Amino acid sequence: MHKGHKDFKTVVSNIDSGDLLEIIDSHSSAEIIEVLMQQGTEVREAVAEVSVDMWGGFPQVITEVFPNAVIVFDRFHVMKSVNKEGSSVPSMLKK
Repeated sequence: MHKGHKDFKTVVSNIDSGDLLEIIDSHSSAEIIEVLMQQGTEVREAVAEVSVDMWGGFPQVITEVFPNAVIVFDRFHVMKSVNKEGSSVPSMLKK
């Protein structure tokens, strides 16, 4: 895969048990919501925390599907963003 590819999958797993729960062949908010809403209300309301990358569509998905969940952005993508932004700071200071 290369940067800018369009063949995204959404992987849903239980981080505590390591169980793979679902692979959604989409990265569209509407399609992800449609698949995840198939879970019962009790299951969805019991989800306490969801870890996601920093794709802008995930907060909407999580808020709609898992109303009681806290959204946590995964460390890899947070640090990638920090490092990218941090690398521009030295050049800004030179000005």
